[in-house]
Amino acid sequence: MPTHAADAQAGEPSAANARALVAEGYDAVYADGADSPALQDIWLRLACGTDFPAEFSHISFLTLAEAQRIAHDSGLAEDDRLVDLACGTGGPGLLIARETGAALTGIDISEVGVARAEARSQRVGLGGSAEFRVGSFEETGLPDLFADAALTVDALQYSTDKRSALHEIARVLRPGSRLLFTAFEVEPAHVQGYPVLGLDPVPDYTPLLSEVGFTVDAYEETAGWRERLTAAYQAVLDEPDSLTDELGEKGYMSLSLEVAVTLGLDPYRRRVLGVATRR
Repeated sequence: MPTHAADAQAGEPSAANARALVAEGYDAVYADGADSPALQDIWLRLACGTDFPAEFSHISFLTLAEAQRIAHDSGLAEDDRLVDLACGTGGPGLLIARETGAALTGIDISEVGVARAEARSQRVGLGGSAEFRVGSFEETGLPDLFADAALTVDALQYSTDKRSALHEIARVLRPGSRLLFTAFEVEPAHVQGYPVLGLDPVPDYTPLLSEVGFTVDAYEETAGWRERLTAAYQAVLDEPDSLTDELGEKGYMSLSLEVAVTLGLDPYRRRVLGVATRR
């Protein structure tokens, strides 16, 4: 989510600089976001639904119904290995690991997010079967054929090289295993010059998935995503005082800049849920 949108006017940065911007923004929000009652209230009410288990809360738009479908479609069995890419503070990955009995490896570029995820895994009783590491979509640091399924939630659009990201995911998955994801399709014309989304905007992930070795089993727009995004993001702008008190100035600045620019640019075609099998 946070990508220091104000830097869009400075010109298109390198991929490495763009990733650093994303990491910095998420570090700022994750530092206190999990402890912010105002932010958690906004997200449960408006973004992911009040039925989402609070102990697995997150700042994406994943609903409980979507998480349950992903768990079902993953094909994971007890002691299989799930990799959660851009895991953030770990909520969705830990929930799906609990539902399937799989061991979990979470990867995120935010050191703060990784530390928060490790602490959460202990709180929810999964510390013995979950691990978290700093890494990126393009460079996970994982060995070949490592996992029985891969997950990524509302984050693939931030990869600065989607082809490399999907190649990396295919590399760490065993043949016949699945990638399960939600992601935003990006309108290239809407993000020209934007520092992260503008580097490699993808309006449809299916050609890339096929190209790098996946068979696409399902690819569909998710219900009510635009209304949920608009409502949650507008609520962030409407509650500056409480969110600044709870997130700190830097955290709220990072969050609100991204929110404001996203609402202004309207960069997303659709939010999709995809299931793809590694050939």
